[in-house]
Amino acid sequence: MGLLDGKVVIVTGAGRGIGRGEALECAAQGAAVVVAEFDPDAGEAVAKEIVAAGGRAVAASGDVADADVANGLVSTAVTEFGQLDALVNNAGILRDKTLAKLSDDDWDAVVRVHLRGHFLPTRAAVQYWKDAKRPGHVVSTASTSGLLGNFGQTNYGAAKAGIAAFSTIVAMEGARGGITSNAIAPTALTRMTLDLMPQEFRDKRDASIERGEFDFFAPENVAPLVAFLCSDASAHISGKVFGVQGDSIEIFQPFTSVAEVTNGGKKWDPEDIPGRIDELFSASGIQAGAENMMAKMRYQILAEH
Repeated sequence: MGLLDGKVVIVTGAGRGIGRGEALECAAQGAAVVVAEFDPDAGEAVAKEIVAAGGRAVAASGDVADADVANGLVSTAVTEFGQLDALVNNAGILRDKTLAKLSDDDWDAVVRVHLRGHFLPTRAAVQYWKDAKRPGHVVSTASTSGLLGNFGQTNYGAAKAGIAAFSTIVAMEGARGGITSNAIAPTALTRMTLDLMPQEFRDKRDASIERGEFDFFAPENVAPLVAFLCSDASAHISGKVFGVQGDSIEIFQPFTSVAEVTNGGKKWDPEDIPGRIDELFSASGIQAGAENMMAKMRYQILAEH
């Protein structure tokens, strides 16, 4: 028996990379899967792969940042398989540039696909669960680029940080109805990221895979945690953000106040702040200037290979 026997799961962005791995894993765990993918050929290929392996799946193409498409995913799940139990929001794009070079379209496109593309399917799923008086599970895809910040990704990072906050609030609002909402911040080499790697790195990775070694940053490594979070075994977990890569699962702590200075019950005079503000950095151990927080990650792709 699989962890998702008898369940129905929607996975967006399921045609390639992390989303494909999530769709295949959910199916392997017994779920019927709605394979939502902008590229109809890629989505159909994954659905056929699931069916060929003895599973149940249907492809649904379209832009998940369009309300009709997002609502249609829930309708497809209910029409084809009789219900909906979990939604995995994975669809996304990259348009990386430094802020000074970032166009309006670069910003709008990334924010639209990620944030609106999470909002609309989640709203449709939550409305269904509330109307049907059913519990449900939402898994959203944040990123360390949003949680920590990453050079050249103001658009992507802002959207991913927004997704983490969105997921946490959905958890609060859904708690009474048994609706859980969690987010993952995966680290994996996908079609979007592998081309950014140096050729020497790619050659070294290919040789490692040929030797049968564990491919730590393979996108398929993300899927087991997602399948678990789609299952009733995770019903006690909500509003959390997990890091996931290789054989590692981490949990992120949200922004928390770690130090304070006060002014004796009086309004601050701006001229007094310079003499006091450094107390915050001394007490907290936080650096005053700009930091590369990604360099502090436990696992880094180039460092691992």
